[in-house]
Amino acid sequence: MQEQSRYVVGIDIGTKNVRCVVGYIDAENGAPKIVGVGEAPNSGMRKGTVTNLSGPAEAIDKALEPAERMSGHQINAATLSINGSHLLSTKADGMITVGTVNNEVTHDDTLRLEEVATTGKVPQNREILDIIAHAYRLDGQDNIKDPIGMTGARLEIRANVVSGLVPHITNLQKSAEMAKVEAVSVVPSVLAAAQSVLTESQRENGVAVIDFGAATTGIAIYEEGDLQHLAVIPMGGQNVTNDLAIGLRTDPEIAEVVKLAHARFGGEALGEVETKVEKQTYKFNQEEIDEIVQARYEEIFEAIAKELKRAGRLGKLPSGVVLVGGAAKVKGMVEFTKDQLSVAARLGVPAGYSGVSDEVKGAEFSAAVGLMLIDSMGISQQIKPIVGANDVTKKAGGLLKNIFARFK
Repeated sequence: MQEQSRYVVGIDIGTKNVRCVVGYIDAENGAPKIVGVGEAPNSGMRKGTVTNLSGPAEAIDKALEPAERMSGHQINAATLSINGSHLLSTKADGMITVGTVNNEVTHDDTLRLEEVATTGKVPQNREILDIIAHAYRLDGQDNIKDPIGMTGARLEIRANVVSGLVPHITNLQKSAEMAKVEAVSVVPSVLAAAQSVLTESQRENGVAVIDFGAATTGIAIYEEGDLQHLAVIPMGGQNVTNDLAIGLRTDPEIAEVVKLAHARFGGEALGEVETKVEKQTYKFNQEEIDEIVQARYEEIFEAIAKELKRAGRLGKLPSGVVLVGGAAKVKGMVEFTKDQLSVAARLGVPAGYSGVSDEVKGAEFSAAVGLMLIDSMGISQQIKPIVGANDVTKKAGGLLKNIFARFK
C-alpha cells in the first residue's frame, strides 16, 4: 500500500488556555506544514493538574473547532502536554547480559536494560513518560550512544527517567477522551517547548529552557545533547495577576488586563497609565505596577536559581537560557533574566516547521508546536477527513508513551 500524506497534532493543555496545532506531513519530504491552529480558555485545572474533568474536555473541544475547520480534518488523536510540580527526572543505571547467541545487541536488549535500570527507582504511583539514555557501556567501552548491532556480553546504561504521578496523567487522558481525542503520547510541556525552540548546538553546549505558564514555571536543562534535569515550579503568570489585584486594589480581571498592557522591567517614569475594560477606564501608577511585577518575578527566579544550583548548572550554561510561555512576554524580560541568573538569555521562537500561520510564532505557542513536531517523529496517526474518509488502520507512534490507535 502506498504511503499517504499524514497529519500530526499537538495539544498543549495549560491551566488557563488550551492550544492546538495541526501539521500536514507530506509523504515525499516528511516535513510538517502547519495547516490548523486553535486556542480556547481553560478551566477545571489548578497549577497544571486536572481538578474537574469536564473543564479541560470542553476547552480541548473548543480549541479543536478552528483547527479542524482550517485543516479540513477531524482530529481523533494527538500528542498532549502535561504539567505540574509532580513531574520529575531521576537518574538511573543498570546492567544486563546480552541475550543473543552471537552476543549482538538487539532492540530487545536495550528495552530489557531500561526495565532493569528503572525497577525500584520509580515508585509504583508514578508513570514513566520517557527514558533518556545518556550513554551505554559495552564490555568496558564507555560513552556509546547507540549499542544496537554491536557485539559484547555486558551492557550497561546511564539514563534520566522522566515520570509523573499516575492519577494526574490518567485524569488528563480522561479529559481528552471526553473530547473524543486519544492520547498518542503525553509529554511534559517544557520538554515539548524545548523541541521547537532549541538547536542541536545549544543542547550540546548546555542550555536551559524556562517555560513561564499561567500557574507553573517549567525548567529543562540540556547538556551533551541530552536532558539533564527537569523541574516544575508551582508559580506563574497568574501569581503576578493576583499580586496586582491585591496591590492595586482591583478585580483580578482588570489586573490581568493591566499586566498584559503595562507589565515591564525597567523603563522611564510614566506616572499614571490608563486601562480600559468593558468601556470603563481605570488609572493606575506605573511605578507601583513595576514594583509589584518585579517582586513576584524575583521570587520565581529565586526558585529557578535553586533548581539550576541543584542540577549543578547555576551560572554554567554556555548557551544560556531560552524563555518560552505566555508569561515570558513581559517587556524587558530578557535583560531581567540576564541580571537574575547571570547567563545569556533570549526569547524562544518556535521553528522546525513550514507554513505561514503567524499565530504560532509567539512564545506561548512553543509547547503546542513542539508537541506537533514530537507527534511527527513517530509513525504519525492517520486523521480521517470530515467528509469521505476511507477506513484506515495506522500504528500511532509518539516520541514518548506509544499506544495503538484505530480510526474508522
